[in-house]
Amino acid sequence: MADKRTLIAVIGDEDTTTGLLLAGIGQVTNNNSNLTDKNFFIYQDGKTTREEVSKIFEHYTEERNDIAILLINQHVAEIIRSQVDSFVNPFPAILEIPSKDHPYDPEKDSVLKRVRKLFGE
Repeated sequence: MADKRTLIAVIGDEDTTTGLLLAGIGQVTNNNSNLTDKNFFIYQDGKTTREEVSKIFEHYTEERNDIAILLINQHVAEIIRSQVDSFVNPFPAILEIPSKDHPYDPEKDSVLKRVRKLFGE
């Protein structure tokens, strides 16, 4: 199953997504229903709803079997924190990353919370 997972996906603000696309993570494919499927989602503050973020997170984590890593801006992950924290599958790996306008807070990172719990902190 892991051998099919070759893509990195991103849910992030425009600057983060643009930078990652320029680095080469972009993948656009046509799925069976003639809809275009992308491995990136641009979050727009004040325009993107919680439901849209939740739906794309679910799509990348539950429906896509070609994504190995999902990068998500930490401030976007806060919008769907319970969904991010409850995701326990090994693939895709969920990594929270900072954005230009929102600094990284290790106290909110779900991966670091699990590591601390594992080591009894």
